[in-house]
Amino acid sequence: MNRPLRRFIEHSALLLLDAGMIFLGFALAYYVRYQLQWGPPVYEEYYQPFESFLWIGLTLVVLLLILFEARGLYRLPRSSGLLDTLARVAGATTVGMATLIVLLYALQTFYTRLMYAYAWLTIILCVGLGRALVGWVRRWLWRQGLGTERVLVVGAGPLGQQIMRGIQRHPELGYFLVGYVDEAPFGTTASAQEEPPRYLGRPADIALLLEPCHIDEVIVALPSEAHATTLAVANQCRTEGIDFRIAPDIYELSYDRVDIAELGGTPLIGLKEVAIRGWNLVVKRAMDIVLSLLTLLLGWPLFLIIALIIRLDSPGPIIFTQKRVGLRGRAFTVFKFRTMHQRAEQEQERLAALNEASGPLFKIRDDPRLTRVGRILRRTSLDELPQVFNILMGEMSWVGPRPGTPAEVARYEPWQRKRLEVLPGLTGLWQTSGRSDLTFDDMVRLDIYYAENWNLWLDVVILLRTIPAVISGRGAY
Repeated sequence: MNRPLRRFIEHSALLLLDAGMIFLGFALAYYVRYQLQWGPPVYEEYYQPFESFLWIGLTLVVLLLILFEARGLYRLPRSSGLLDTLARVAGATTVGMATLIVLLYALQTFYTRLMYAYAWLTIILCVGLGRALVGWVRRWLWRQGLGTERVLVVGAGPLGQQIMRGIQRHPELGYFLVGYVDEAPFGTTASAQEEPPRYLGRPADIALLLEPCHIDEVIVALPSEAHATTLAVANQCRTEGIDFRIAPDIYELSYDRVDIAELGGTPLIGLKEVAIRGWNLVVKRAMDIVLSLLTLLLGWPLFLIIALIIRLDSPGPIIFTQKRVGLRGRAFTVFKFRTMHQRAEQEQERLAALNEASGPLFKIRDDPRLTRVGRILRRTSLDELPQVFNILMGEMSWVGPRPGTPAEVARYEPWQRKRLEVLPGLTGLWQTSGRSDLTFDDMVRLDIYYAENWNLWLDVVILLRTIPAVISGRGAY
């Protein structure tokens, strides 16, 4: 099946699914209001059969589908999660319900406002449920190699190799790596379980590859000095009608850090400032305090259970303390549940050859220093819970960069030190985007993006995305 036909079928199927779930949500709101009679009782003289609402429900279906389309709900990238979808559904549904009520008022048609309030909520829930089911089915199909996008990577430098590894290791994202082009093949270090990426030629040969290899998408991962090649590849993709994306080189200045202004018609380019300051800082701090107090109030039994299990499992203190570097390079003591035996820190130098992390980080997937309980706590990130006290003391935040040790921070490159301009966090974009599977440069780039683009909704999204990331245990070690 060719790509345009496949996309048309997928688009049509989503439209039909959303239409059905919108109508189901409307019918459910009627049932809640008129049959279950949630809210003030509906007297017999005001009772309306569902048939009298039928045309209203169908009008709402058409109206919301138009708004969904206008808000780009059917053009979301494959990497978009359920929260991105729900945000657009909620926004479109709010506008749609308001428009419908104004229309009914203009027509002087009978309606009960409480039913439409219920309909707003039930439609969002039903459409969200449908999209969650679609997401689950899609990921299952992609793991089987069905319906995937065939990807060609241009560039085999560190960034290109990282992209290719990500495609190969995460088939649930829906991409199949056809191969890569570069001036010369790179020496692969793929493990025995991973098939080395195919070298298909030089970037100048890309016109000969797109159609024969049935390429759906091209990802350009070239260094910044290769802008002429990037432009040539982009133009060729436009000519062939192939989607293309350009990955900013994380070893150069990140595109998302650029701030463009104008002075007398002359564009000026500067670097973005940290967004977490002033009233933004006050709002973020207030949220940190409220969430921390709620966690202690509701979670104290879990704290006691974990402490008891640690005490019974191995000798040593229940709480592990360590010096970390926080805001503006200030040192503080971080609290964690102990996951290793007592002399673990003294053994780190002996295990240096087993380090699997990049940059200044030290991580071992099967660390021999972990206790039995410690492995479970690490996998579920429950060892981080005592950091709630660091948050209450103002040394950390719920969301922010990972706090580094003094030894790690001493090895930071100058551009990496910008992550020290905000409070470190218990979770962050790095946790919801791969955790320990990320390179250190990736982690820092995500931290800088977060610091420069912070808003309250971003914190909410990160906290919600942390839950499935922790449950899945992906990248946690």
